[in-house]
Amino acid sequence: MVHTQFIWSHGGNQVFLCGDFTGWIKYQQMVPVEGSSTTFTTICDLPPGLHKFKFLVDGVWRINEQQPFAEDEYGVNNVVLVKQLELMPQTLIVDDGLPVMDIDSLDDHNHADDASMSSSVPHVPLLPLRAEDIETTRHRLSEHLSSYTAYDLIPDSGKVFALDANVSVEEAFLVMHEEGLAVAPLWDEASRQISGMLTASDFILILMELQRNHAMVANNVLELSSISAWKEGKLQLQRRPLIKVDPDETLNAVAIKILHNHISTVPVLYVARDTTCPQLLHVACLGGLLKHIHRHFEHRVGYLPLLQQPVGRLPVGSWTRDIGGARELLTLLTHELLSDAFRLLFDEHISSVPIVDNKGALVNIFSRSDITSLAKGNVYARIQLDQATISQALQLVDKRAHSRFGICTRSDSLYQVVTLLSDPGVRRVVVVEVGTQRVLGLITSRDVFNLIFRDSR
Repeated sequence: MVHTQFIWSHGGNQVFLCGDFTGWIKYQQMVPVEGSSTTFTTICDLPPGLHKFKFLVDGVWRINEQQPFAEDEYGVNNVVLVKQLELMPQTLIVDDGLPVMDIDSLDDHNHADDASMSSSVPHVPLLPLRAEDIETTRHRLSEHLSSYTAYDLIPDSGKVFALDANVSVEEAFLVMHEEGLAVAPLWDEASRQISGMLTASDFILILMELQRNHAMVANNVLELSSISAWKEGKLQLQRRPLIKVDPDETLNAVAIKILHNHISTVPVLYVARDTTCPQLLHVACLGGLLKHIHRHFEHRVGYLPLLQQPVGRLPVGSWTRDIGGARELLTLLTHELLSDAFRLLFDEHISSVPIVDNKGALVNIFSRSDITSLAKGNVYARIQLDQATISQALQLVDKRAHSRFGICTRSDSLYQVVTLLSDPGVRRVVVVEVGTQRVLGLITSRDVFNLIFRDSR
């Protein structure tokens, strides 16, 4: 018998699996995948051979069009070819001769925890990683994104926020915390223009400045200083032209502009004819672009062969030293200081760091955007960065942000990672070891796009 995992990634409240291996009369309930509100999974022991199956989603029979399916006299069913397990080499070689990371041993699927933490594709024969598949995917995605514009990112309904550059620092970051914003455009009333972007990094710099000058806290400087005054005077930040996009620019141009300028978001501004005052339509980010890609290729993943590959075989993301990779993943322990986390985020130019226990198992994620939680109740005025631990800081993080990261394994496909990252609340995916939950890697939206646009940077 072979442990075979089944995935349903199209939502629902209750999902059951039924197939020829259950006699078509027994329904096996599938469980939600941690970090996703739309994906369900279950594992079955199946004999080698071809098997037919379907999903019962909220009382309606459905098939997964992302997976192989066939029609017979009884209707349309998904099919899976289960092969006898074979030992896999520790290192796989791609066509260009470059070594890639080994995939989680198939024996790991004996762990019962798989169903609650992995979003793997069903057990099907592993496709070879070919150089032409990589280039084909990049070309097709580039063509697709070039055929849509920033207008296509704007939701049918919703809110877009801009902060008055003259509001106090304290008020600005409190608004960002309450609205769950990691970045906010700044509106300059005098020039009637979007003058810049306020980010969580600004708040970190402000907190570090406060720690160096306690008199600023005593004098309630944050209540008196405006955002514009702080950025131009207190921090002496170098001003650079605002990076923005026109709604008619292609999604390909939006992605490249974000990547080339090393920013996380870009405002979409429309200037009507015979006026110089821009209208803020949207704030575009890479997560929104991934959501667009997921929506358009959800039922034809085979058109993008690179997305079918396990992430453990791809040069994407950061990985621990024992795994290897283009970039080394850095982690912190729960008892380490908040000041250590700040320095790591800035010195290494990263947006987040996994927090682990003494065995390296995942505990949480600490990110730059979590810093705005310190604005609630003026915690920033009382906390000491060189005394407070990361664990204490994470207790202040808004509980609504619990799904801000997803979890996968090295054998999960890049498409499954894209699925997780297309959720607006998920900004990064942690790669863990099956069973132990030991952190192995971290993949962000930027990592995915760096892989797709590697030749254009």
